[in-house]
Amino acid sequence: MTGFNLAGTSAPWVVFVPQGSDEVRRQLAALEDRGGRVHRFAASDLTTEQGVCQAFAETLQFPGYFGRNWDAVVDCLDDLCGAVTGGHVGIAGVITGVDDRLLDAEHFPDFVSVLCQAADRANSAVDLDGFPLDRPAVSEHFVFECGEFSDFGRAAQEKVARRVEQPDLVVMRGDGFVGAALDPQEWH
Repeated sequence: MTGFNLAGTSAPWVVFVPQGSDEVRRQLAALEDRGGRVHRFAASDLTTEQGVCQAFAETLQFPGYFGRNWDAVVDCLDDLCGAVTGGHVGIAGVITGVDDRLLDAEHFPDFVSVLCQAADRANSAVDLDGFPLDRPAVSEHFVFECGEFSDFGRAAQEKVARRVEQPDLVVMRGDGFVGAALDPQEWH
């Protein structure tokens, strides 16, 4: 067991892995085999908050009224449907070429928190008040493929974990990955 399942609806919502991980490729293929969709983003396009909003809006077909702020990103990621998700099966957003430019960007901790918030909502079959939604839970995960950490050993994992750790997230370390999810004591 790897500690994460990109084709399922359980946390962690965001995972950091070495570029070219065989396990990630296998899991993404399983998601696509079920009818889900994989969307790719270049880390170099996400080094600013505006870049994140632009890349996500274009790739994931956010509506024209998208507000281009973190709250709007959460709302739009929670509302994804149709062709973008494979008809409510699910999505995985894969960020390739992650390096220090993205990890050290001022907005990076907020970006990871926003992805966790959106995925937490999408992966649930109830709304924020605990009432059933009119849709099933939708598998939604985000993978950061770290290009500069070829072995993704302990030192690389610690560096990523330090950048991701914040009061509203739980950060976990596993065999060859770092994962993040919302801290249920802060959010639920």
